[in-house]
Amino acid sequence: MADNRQMWEKLGIDMEAHDALLGAIPALVEETFMRQENRPAKMDFFDFVLGDIHGIRVHELQEIKANGGKVIGTFCVYVPEEIILAAGGTCIGLCSGVDIGTAEAEKVLPRNICPMIKASLGFKMTKTCPYFESTDLVVGETTCDGKQKAWEILGEMTPTYVMELPAMKRDSSRRLWDSEVAAFKNAVEQTTGKKGTDDDLKKAIAKVNGKRRALQRLSATRQADPVPISGTDALLIEQIAFYDDVERFAAKTNELAEELEARVAAGEGVFPKGTPRLMISGTPMAVPNWKIPHIIETSGGALVVEESCTGQRYFRELVEESASDAMDAIADRYLKTDCACFSPNDERIENVIKLAKEYNVDGVVYTSLMFCGPYSVEYNKVKKALDAAGIPVIKIDTDYGMEDVGQIKTRIEAFIEQIKETVPAS
Repeated sequence: MADNRQMWEKLGIDMEAHDALLGAIPALVEETFMRQENRPAKMDFFDFVLGDIHGIRVHELQEIKANGGKVIGTFCVYVPEEIILAAGGTCIGLCSGVDIGTAEAEKVLPRNICPMIKASLGFKMTKTCPYFESTDLVVGETTCDGKQKAWEILGEMTPTYVMELPAMKRDSSRRLWDSEVAAFKNAVEQTTGKKGTDDDLKKAIAKVNGKRRALQRLSATRQADPVPISGTDALLIEQIAFYDDVERFAAKTNELAEELEARVAAGEGVFPKGTPRLMISGTPMAVPNWKIPHIIETSGGALVVEESCTGQRYFRELVEESASDAMDAIADRYLKTDCACFSPNDERIENVIKLAKEYNVDGVVYTSLMFCGPYSVEYNKVKKALDAAGIPVIKIDTDYGMEDVGQIKTRIEAFIEQIKETVPAS
């Protein structure tokens, strides 16, 4: 811990605010994770990472930088991490799931803007995130108007690069995206001082695909009934995927997946067989935003799949490893991502229904962060598709605060009871 504090001070972290942040996490972790029954043994690695969330990985980043490496922070799954790795950089996810910097952020942002935007900007303004303070370049993107304007403010505080994402998926959109991916490659290479060759790109593609395959393997075990791992634990793993070392994470996730496969074969689960199976759909949930999953799984439900950027949307698609043009394959893979920022967005509607069927979902909890226009508006189309498929859905609008926990729990408990009345007992 002493070494951590010395490192944080060197990074310019506001120690008083940072101590307040870390001081609140242990009780939240205890309540959310450690009180679960029959957790998989291989969760120990992920528990360790969470327990030292601002420690060992940040030390690794400082060692990388001391050896001439560059750290590039990202906020969105549209930013191609393969390009960063190919150019010798280290990719770190920066999205925040806590409102510790909100008061500072509201000095430059309107109050009625997405909590994730305020938290992400607030972390930088309050200097409470050692990952943010370790970056040599931060990459934003134009997935919503709020983010697009917030990156202008962020650019006044730290080196920031913004990728323009097309709003549609036409031929002209693909040409724009191809040019943006190429321009991003140049920006990354200028930061790292290393050109990513075709061979470098192919190695990076294989490495990141390995991580995504590990997540796919783990996720597939959750199709079983009883489910072998809680959705809260699965979400934690998906969150850690954004900032841990790629190869280490893949290895540890595969070890856990092997344990879960054995559990499935033995008919062993963390909830009784026949527990109502729920899917979360909507806005992403960054660390330490575990509120809705925890409420679901302490209200009689089992969370079995996440249709979000911190879920299936992150690892569903792989980059084609045999493609002759690596950059084209990367651009193709990332444009398949079905964020609500696209219009029309029929792919997402189809994927919601597909996931619900693959995971034998009994109901969907549609979550939208307050003032998140794209996901809130798109709920209308998602609900129509779920209604047509005979799958119940409930919409939850929330933020990072805990004041609405009681109200949300009451609504989700009632939703689960309704499901029990309509779903035949196993």
